[in-house]
Amino acid sequence: MIVPLDFIDIAILIVAFGSAVVIGLLFRGQNTSIDAYLLGNRNLPWWAILGSIVATETSTATVLSVPGHGYGDTGLRFLQLALGFILGRILVVVFLLPGFFDGKLLSAYEVLGRRFGTYTKRTASILFLVTRNMGDGLRLFLAAMVLEKIAGWPLVWSAIVVGGVTILYTYFGGMRSVVWNDCVQFVIYNIGGIAAVFVIVANLPDGWTSFFEFAHDRNKWTMIDGTFSLSNPFNLWAGVIGGAALSLGSHGTDQLMVQRYLSARSQRDAGRAILWSGIIVFAQFALFLLIGMLLACFYSNQETMPILRNDEVFTHFMLHSFPRNTGLIGLMLAAILAAAMSTLSSSLSASASAVVGDWWLPNYETPPSEKFQVVVTRWLTFAFGILQIGIGIWASTFDKSVVENALTIAGFSAGILLGVFALGIASEKTSDLSAFAAALAGLTVLLIVQFVLPMWGWKVAFPWLPVIGALTTFGSGFAFSNLRSTDSKGKYK
Repeated sequence: MIVPLDFIDIAILIVAFGSAVVIGLLFRGQNTSIDAYLLGNRNLPWWAILGSIVATETSTATVLSVPGHGYGDTGLRFLQLALGFILGRILVVVFLLPGFFDGKLLSAYEVLGRRFGTYTKRTASILFLVTRNMGDGLRLFLAAMVLEKIAGWPLVWSAIVVGGVTILYTYFGGMRSVVWNDCVQFVIYNIGGIAAVFVIVANLPDGWTSFFEFAHDRNKWTMIDGTFSLSNPFNLWAGVIGGAALSLGSHGTDQLMVQRYLSARSQRDAGRAILWSGIIVFAQFALFLLIGMLLACFYSNQETMPILRNDEVFTHFMLHSFPRNTGLIGLMLAAILAAAMSTLSSSLSASASAVVGDWWLPNYETPPSEKFQVVVTRWLTFAFGILQIGIGIWASTFDKSVVENALTIAGFSAGILLGVFALGIASEKTSDLSAFAAALAGLTVLLIVQFVLPMWGWKVAFPWLPVIGALTTFGSGFAFSNLRSTDSKGKYK
């Protein structure tokens, strides 16, 4: 079933897309230097950075799949991961954030260049660029699929529209446009989520009373599971340890997030944004899990229910049960696309900054003019946007398992980069070559864990992957560095 969009739905989508471009154009004239374009002149308020952090880590997959966990057996146990995310952010503020404010950096990986050398810096940078653009191209594909299913737009044109609007406001407005659009998009998708709650409740026989009885009878309120398991991702051990490692890697070593910290007015402001983002993400997960639990109650009262994957249930409800001629369809589409664009725009800006800071500017003894740097960075932003649109369209030829495996691989970088950063902090003996070899060892082990062990019947849940990646990378780097002999002054022979 395809929902014919009414005038009010189309108007809401036009306003959502148009406002994003307008915000980008408003900041066009302020990007007179590379710091202004990539980092907002390092003068953005902490609360705007907070909104941008949360919106950036919320993609279309999050908006649709988290309700699926609430709908299924997981329920509120998903929040154990959010507890780990909060812990990981605390560790980022204490151990990693100070290094990013030691000098005027453009890239997270410049820290590794100072500690190890060019080899490790560029290895980390290329790992980020490949995994980030592959992952976000696939996320663009998921957003385009939603437009295709709900509005009936061809998938190719859906990907071009969403990707094209994102390119426009990022290209013209730079980091200021990205951050302020992220804040607007944060508001849009949360309003959409809250609206969905009331729509579902209105469709229950006795409203909230029906839901509370259903949730109590089905044990939906259980949040903590203390059972240890490597194969079950939703227990306290996997949530806290795995979630903390994932958050340490994604928020402490990923240029997507570090670029936001460098845009803050001070290290203290960046720290406030990071810590509060953990609390907001916890509340946001709770909202979308509630949507899933409400959907479970709604469908339990239906005589017939088609067989669907859990992460397809929310879309099914929008298609068949959302009221027409009210603008709610347009609002939910705007919410889903806002979540997609907030992630994509951040990815484009972060990818451009990584290339400029790690690959292009280091080749100059005397840097080119600020104007030329901005021109080059803008075109890099455009190029990465075209690349992600291409990946999104190409993904339409894959089956679902290929997309899921590719997204999993895209997440490998969090653990590997965390291990490399930990080496830089904990081991003074680790060389550039040892750190590079350690990253390769971490990637090899993760590929074995993800694709080889399941063939033998051993499954490792996704929260443990960044833990395994970080420990393998760190342990390998430490071992490699101790295999090399040193002189009495600790310098390599």
